[in-house]
Amino acid sequence: MMNESGPGLAHLARSSAVTASRRIAADLCADMRHGTLLDPAFEHRTAGLEARDRRWTQELVYGMLRRRSMLDAQLSVRVRGGLARLDPDLIDLLRLGADQLLHMRSVPAYAAIAQTVELAKERHGLGASKLANAVLRRLDRERDSLEVAPQSDATEALALEHSHPRWLVARWVARWGAQEAARLLAANNTEAPVVLRPYGIVREQLEAMLESAGVHVLDVPLVRDSLQLAGGASLTSLGAYRQGLFFVQDPGSTLVTKYAAIPNGAVVADLCAAPGGKTLELSRSAGSVLACDRSAARIERMTANIARVDAKSVHTIVADAKYPAIRPVDAVLLDVPCTGTGTFRRHPDARWRLKMSDLAVMSALQRAILRSAATVVKPGGLLVYSTCSLEPEENDEQVESFLETHSEWTLEPPPDGAVPSQVLDAGRLRVLPQRHDVDGAFAARLRRIAA
Repeated sequence: MMNESGPGLAHLARSSAVTASRRIAADLCADMRHGTLLDPAFEHRTAGLEARDRRWTQELVYGMLRRRSMLDAQLSVRVRGGLARLDPDLIDLLRLGADQLLHMRSVPAYAAIAQTVELAKERHGLGASKLANAVLRRLDRERDSLEVAPQSDATEALALEHSHPRWLVARWVARWGAQEAARLLAANNTEAPVVLRPYGIVREQLEAMLESAGVHVLDVPLVRDSLQLAGGASLTSLGAYRQGLFFVQDPGSTLVTKYAAIPNGAVVADLCAAPGGKTLELSRSAGSVLACDRSAARIERMTANIARVDAKSVHTIVADAKYPAIRPVDAVLLDVPCTGTGTFRRHPDARWRLKMSDLAVMSALQRAILRSAATVVKPGGLLVYSTCSLEPEENDEQVESFLETHSEWTLEPPPDGAVPSQVLDAGRLRVLPQRHDVDGAFAARLRRIAA
């Protein structure tokens, strides 16, 4: 449906029948404005689409979010009075139309304009459709001269060029300098690859199965036994998927469990387990894994994946990490809720949802969870604190504050060779997208001193 060429699409554009993918894209934007996360909204909204239409919708919505600031700047000068005066839903329709027009080569200009105009008419009336038509036609005519006014502030210029909130860019520039911050921003705007973790099979066997099914794979930075898909295969249609021979996990997450280096046969509690990838990693060597999450719905989804790969040592429990109702165990993995600033390439909506005040809120929650988790580790046992955040308040400051107030605990580096040396920093795991080309991650191994 979304191969927008040939007489079929010309007729579609003339008749102004809006495609299902574009309707869903508009609805996804509305979902996000009302507080729904993009990933679950996308899974729900696109469930009935064919695979290629699903990919097209993802390319449009995720791409628009990665370019939103620049799209806004290009649109605003072509809207009398600026974008701010318009209904937020109409602004999103213009963003989607502009992104198709300027960045999606598969979409002819007439289709991008006509479909957006019709959506604007349906959702906001004739006046809105006329505005959309005028703005997008002007954008199309002026596509060779779309430069925006230069920014006098260097941080503002970076934020605009790479479409990130200025306050966040300012933090990263202060921490790493403008050049490295720019590399991080650029990394956040790349499409995250699909990386597979073999399960119950070695890497070479899985690679052979995938290649025989016409699926090409690549090596993965920092994690040799993972496989990266070279193209857009439908995972659920693969025999290896149905046989439970792999699950999907970014190398940043895999490195957390490799860094944890849980002893063979240990009883481990994964206290914030969903979506379950780290739980499955732990189950490779642990004697038993108690996978806990406070959300029954997330536990249900995780249980289905655990059953698919037949991970027999995993036991799921609906439980809040702040009140872990379990007996003391050998080791705890505590992958706490966080701002997720290390995973912006995978979750482009997160950058626009995040507020500066969220850092304080998350830090307080993490502190409470860490204190509670420490109570269910046996003397001599291990607690691994981890996040997918890049922010000091959620990482080093949490660990240092905990150690200052808990004298019976100490920071313990992982065994030699557990993870590549370039992701170790003073005994802690520190994975940075701009340096390591994977999702960001942080972890610290904390040992409870034996009585």
